[in-house]
Amino acid sequence: MKRRLMNNVGLKVLAFLSAFVLWLMVVNIDDPVKTETYHNIPVTVINEEVLAETNQTYQIVDDTQMVSVTVSAHRSILNKIKNEDIAAIADMKELTLNTQIPLMVMISGHEGDYDEAYTAPRNLQVKLEEEQTKKFPIVPTTTGTVRDGYALGEIKAVPEMVSIRGPLSVIGKISRVEAEVSVSGLLDDTVLPSQLVLYDDENNVIDQSLLTNNLGVDGIAVSVQILNTKSVPLSFDTSEVTAAEGFTISGITYEPQELQVAGVNEALEGIKEIEIPSSALELTGLTAKTEQVVDITEYLPDTVNLVDANMGSIVVTISIEKDGTKTFEVSLGSVVVKGLDEDLGMKYETVDVIEVQVRGPAALLESVEVDNNISIDLSNYKKPGSYRVPVEVVLPDGCRLEQGITIGVILEEK
Repeated sequence: MKRRLMNNVGLKVLAFLSAFVLWLMVVNIDDPVKTETYHNIPVTVINEEVLAETNQTYQIVDDTQMVSVTVSAHRSILNKIKNEDIAAIADMKELTLNTQIPLMVMISGHEGDYDEAYTAPRNLQVKLEEEQTKKFPIVPTTTGTVRDGYALGEIKAVPEMVSIRGPLSVIGKISRVEAEVSVSGLLDDTVLPSQLVLYDDENNVIDQSLLTNNLGVDGIAVSVQILNTKSVPLSFDTSEVTAAEGFTISGITYEPQELQVAGVNEALEGIKEIEIPSSALELTGLTAKTEQVVDITEYLPDTVNLVDANMGSIVVTISIEKDGTKTFEVSLGSVVVKGLDEDLGMKYETVDVIEVQVRGPAALLESVEVDNNISIDLSNYKKPGSYRVPVEVVLPDGCRLEQGITIGVILEEK
């Protein structure tokens, strides 16, 4: 009997097959084959150099640069696969019809562990296009402000030019190339790393995923110069300003009277004031108060510049009086309001000062005070509205107003 069992090969094979089938059944019940879909897998294009040989490049179209990958494998394998393990690969050598590339799937660390893997869509859709290389100047820009007491000097991109290569249609959209850095809190010259940003004519940012440049591993930086500042007074030569016969210049003022300039220490030490020549104020025969705007930037030394470029326009005011008169400028706060109805509120139509011109003997004019002797009477104005109200000025005997004065007021119900 023993010999019969030992020599029955067929029985042995049958037993083995039965055990194997039973094992498969157990495995498939406990660890069945399933499918899992992984989304937003980026497509990697390889062998792009085959297009360079024909001076062509490509654009991915129809939003196929991101795909879904479906994997069929045992459940235990699927549980181990992560999105970052999956690569969807388009080999440019497999380009067909000049429009599509079949996609292959590779799953890192699980080669041979899965039954099937495929993408949706199955092909990468591309558009071939002529390639172009073009040089652009890099415009450095800054955000933020430097430390108080300092000013931003020269800013320069390093390098100042960049060569960009890519599809002709994309290169043609580039309007400007910028490199931006933050200068917040800086007080010394420095070089800051930056990134290229490309803009089109409508100020939209251009995607650079299809473009390459010649910046290499060093990238782009911006060199920032930090300057010291100094407050410097202005000095006007007014020798060319004259009044007409019978009139006198009673005063020449200008605002601002000093400016903040920026420069290196040596330059700032050598500047004591900003001198404005007489040619900037050639005004003759004046008969009334005159204002003249003077751009002083052309009179700055070459070694310094204004901290605020918008402060270069200076307003010069020339006050003119008739012979035998004196002009006073009175703020609205000095005007005494009389007779205002208790049910009404009042405000002035302007915030300007009142100009009061008084005629009288020269000796008497020197003692005239207007600020405490000026008023308006609203006793006859009982309804809301806008009115021109006479201004009353109390003057000493022998003096009178050169001309009547009115002021605009607005009355409103409380």
